[in-house]
Amino acid sequence: MELRFAIAAGLTYGAGVISELVFDLPMLGLPLVFFLGTYFFGGFFTIRGAISSTMRGKFEVDFLMLVAAIGAALIGRWAEGAVLLFLFSLGHALEEYAMSRASKSIEALAELAPRTALVRRNGDEPVELPVQQINIGDVVVVRPNSRIPSDGFVVSGVSAVDQSAVTGESIPVEKSPVNDPERALRNANTLPAANRVFTGTVNGAGALEIAVTATAADSTLSRVIEMVRTADQAKSPTQQFIDKFQRWYVPVVIVGVAVTLGVSLWGFGQEFPDAFYLAMTVLVAASPCALAIATPSAVLAGVARAARAGVLVKGGGPLETLGRVTTMAFDKTGTLTWGEPRVSSVIRVEGAAGELLVPTLVAVEALSDHPLASAILRDLAPELGERDRLEVTDITSVVGRGVRATVEGELVEVGNLRMFDEQGLALPQPLSTEYERALDAGQTIMIVRRGDRFLGIVGVMDVARAESAQVLIALRAVGVTQLVMISGDNQRVADAVAREVGIDTALGELMPEDKVTQITVLSERSRPIAMIGDGVNDAPAMARADIGIAMGAAGSTVALETCDIALMSDDLGRVPFAVRLSRATSRIIRQNLIASLAVVAFLIIATFAGLNIGAVVLIHEGSTLIVVANALRMLNFDRNREHHGIDHEDAPPRDRPEPAAA
Repeated sequence: MELRFAIAAGLTYGAGVISELVFDLPMLGLPLVFFLGTYFFGGFFTIRGAISSTMRGKFEVDFLMLVAAIGAALIGRWAEGAVLLFLFSLGHALEEYAMSRASKSIEALAELAPRTALVRRNGDEPVELPVQQINIGDVVVVRPNSRIPSDGFVVSGVSAVDQSAVTGESIPVEKSPVNDPERALRNANTLPAANRVFTGTVNGAGALEIAVTATAADSTLSRVIEMVRTADQAKSPTQQFIDKFQRWYVPVVIVGVAVTLGVSLWGFGQEFPDAFYLAMTVLVAASPCALAIATPSAVLAGVARAARAGVLVKGGGPLETLGRVTTMAFDKTGTLTWGEPRVSSVIRVEGAAGELLVPTLVAVEALSDHPLASAILRDLAPELGERDRLEVTDITSVVGRGVRATVEGELVEVGNLRMFDEQGLALPQPLSTEYERALDAGQTIMIVRRGDRFLGIVGVMDVARAESAQVLIALRAVGVTQLVMISGDNQRVADAVAREVGIDTALGELMPEDKVTQITVLSERSRPIAMIGDGVNDAPAMARADIGIAMGAAGSTVALETCDIALMSDDLGRVPFAVRLSRATSRIIRQNLIASLAVVAFLIIATFAGLNIGAVVLIHEGSTLIVVANALRMLNFDRNREHHGIDHEDAPPRDRPEPAAA
């Protein structure tokens, strides 16, 4: 509508000029009729904007332009006032149109969610219902190649789901059903990625049945859309400064216009119409149009670009601040590592006893409730054949030591060094050397003894992501100079992971409150500081940091609410992209501000040199459009280069038991 009014203003202005100059019809009053039409169409939205800002106690650009147009009319320069309103309304409409490109990339997220879904209740045939009527616990049927209507987990079917719209993952993720839907519903937030699905993602070739875990209003997609829509509320430091600047700038401009009028009348003896016209031209020249839009346009484009890459940035404040970060703190488990224990070493004694190590350990751990049993079974059991299956009886747990069991009539002990030291049993020398080496590497060691002989040792650890080292190198390349890891693991494990990935400082054995203390200490040395974690046990530390970055936030309500920046997928490789985007946005903001101030200075000087009001408005609005166009370049920043220099690693398959009922 605003663009239509601007075009109508242009048509009436053109008709007025033609009737005045070409057909020489001023005596009939026709030009004035057309110019009044331009005042109406060009001034309609300008008046609305001026009233709105004035009622909020602000005198902004709309107000200044309106004053200038009224002033031109008072001295009979209707054509000058008309061209001012036409060009201003056209520039403002084009500016809004250009800015809508960034907004549309955000609003497009809202179109991802289907409006209806096939819902199966109580085992009946599926019925099509509006998504607003879907309840938690309902089962929705998702056909192949259609969008998923609700957050939930798979209860039937196998398929690959394209989650790029929500998490930014470029490769579809394989989905499979849970074993116990009732238990999974009670513990939905802890389910692995292979079971969970999100609203708006696209199903692949297989049909799925999904148990709903969130209503339409509370889905991950809905929360993301709402947070991005309100992102401008978290204004950047530059925007806060510009807002304060404009509060006194506009009154100064008005005072300057009054001074110009007075000096022209009494200092240079100009006629009132000429002096007033000059004052109105200065008013237009000094209007901060481009200055006002310089920062918001860049921030909106930057936030929209981040959202398309699966990075949710909560406004201009975090976006601009991240680019100034030189110190980053990382949680270890689930951030630099996968948070999934893996068998990292198997060391056998020589001879036949060593050959019994893996079959004996797997047989015992198959009946054990030890926390590392699932890792042993997942990584070692597949290499065994049927003839390696051993019979286990009389398994007992030794608290803080390990387990004992009887395997084919022999006593088997699986435990830590303390279990054997208390019995006066020493490891054979070669095995003792390997034990110390594995311990220094940060591994949790299980010693296996059967009967009267040691079989060997098995090391388990939470291995680092393959991309962690590359991510840290990329961060150093963009100016992050201090990389710190804060972890709840023991110091030896923390040191081992730090050496592997290239962390500068590793701080281990920290409780959540200790992590907050360490962030405070780091902040005293260098600010701003960013903290990267999973947003759950790291939430206090992330809140204490200047920027909190949450991993895998698509699956965590806590992470979405507590962080400043959320990586919607569990993808550490997007952190350097977020830093580069932040720094590029800050560069665009600086360019826009410098250009805006330079244009204002030029126009004020040119006005006193005789530049008329029409040319001033044309240059003024042109500079505003250039500023917006410069900001919109951010929409294509690093397109298809989010992982530049980093080999993305998919999460390893997790054969994890479903969580027990509370």
